[in-house]
Amino acid sequence: MSDRGFHKSSYSTSGANCVEVSEGLDTLVRDTQNRDKGTLAFPASEWRALLETLR
Repeated sequence: MSDRGFHKSSYSTSGANCVEVSEGLDTLVRDTQNRDKGTLAFPASEWRALLETLR
């Protein structure tokens, strides 16, 4: 998988418990410290619904 421009949340600190997100037609989520361990994929609509619920 090519790097799609993952980014960390602006709420993330330099701590070890961060995830990175790549948004597009689907949203990919991976562990910042274990990038080579794989990603979770979600439909973009589901990711937006999650963010709206969290707000």
